[in-house]
Amino acid sequence: MDIKHYYVEKGQGEPLILLHGNGEECGYFVSQIDEFAKYYHVYAIDTRGHGKTPRGEAPFTIRQFVKDLAGFMDERGIEKANILGFSDGGNIALLFAIKYPGRVLKLVADGANLDTTGIVPKLMAAMRREYQKAIDEGDVQKEEMFSLMVNDPNIPVDDLSKITAQTLIMAGTEDMIPEEHTRMIAENIAGSRLEFVEGDHFIAAGNPKEFNSIVLDFLR
Repeated sequence: MDIKHYYVEKGQGEPLILLHGNGEECGYFVSQIDEFAKYYHVYAIDTRGHGKTPRGEAPFTIRQFVKDLAGFMDERGIEKANILGFSDGGNIALLFAIKYPGRVLKLVADGANLDTTGIVPKLMAAMRREYQKAIDEGDVQKEEMFSLMVNDPNIPVDDLSKITAQTLIMAGTEDMIPEEHTRMIAENIAGSRLEFVEGDHFIAAGNPKEFNSIVLDFLR
């Protein structure tokens, strides 16, 4: 692998990998790491080109981040892990569980979307404008970040049936992901659990008590 991930590690027990969203870093989970580490061996990682993890030379796509996650696990001898992903991290988690079903113990996807229809239209239109502006101005870093939302993740609905891990699908009650889109994801993963938490897209940060309680109830 052409990069080394920066990550925060804490706790013992089954591995639990935390994946942040677009333009963020592992510190997004500041209200989760200590709590989850009481029961799990937590790894909160910075995705390629985010936080303290270098950009590297590989493609800057959700599917590359999936390969990166497999490499991260291989380097640490983690055969299987619980995976919790938020936003773009949730998209990584879904695609990882589709591609590597045998490597996921339990799966939590918070604020995930399958394609651009999974973001409220007004916000997606604004993202497209910023994406084009970045292209016009030659701002490659900004262009790549917006590309993750404008051109990714493009997960076929039918592929969700390949997920075999017990799954929790989450979103905020006032999320930027339309409720019907979140429900559609849950309905296409056999036996999945669906929870809406009071708050916007950033429920892990804005409503950590309820978020943590639901996640730990599911994992344990």
